[in-house]
Amino acid sequence: MTKKLRQLPIMRDLSVGEVAERAGVAVSTLHFYEAEGLIKGWRTSANHRRYGRDVLRRIAIIKVAQRAGIPLKEIQGALGALPDERTPNSKDWQQLAADWRSDLDDRIARLTRLRDQLTGCIGCGCLSTDECPLRNPGDVLGENSVGPVLLEPNG
Repeated sequence: MTKKLRQLPIMRDLSVGEVAERAGVAVSTLHFYEAEGLIKGWRTSANHRRYGRDVLRRIAIIKVAQRAGIPLKEIQGALGALPDERTPNSKDWQQLAADWRSDLDDRIARLTRLRDQLTGCIGCGCLSTDECPLRNPGDVLGENSVGPVLLEPNG
């Protein structure tokens, strides 16, 4: 009696539709990511767009980073530091997460301060009161005049 060997599926590249479906993103999102240098693909001799399977993990990293508020330019730089044609692994993710952690901690601290200061804001638009820690911290504008003050873009 001969034992039948189970054949493993052949690892093949993916079409744009397959990637979109498996990654849970729109095809237009894939085109955007590629135009921004976040993912890479190629065209077949029949001019069909194809991607390696590693792109699925890269898209997952992009989506998680975006959800954490990481700007696309930072994500692009981080992914650019990873080797091409290789699925990012746990060690890669640990490095990316460590690189983004201090920025996220800083943003969390700023947002916490903002949240805590919102209750003291009366939202009236008066930019020279000494009670507005959001728009006029330390009443800097009050040193120059009394009442509302028109700010310059860098002021």
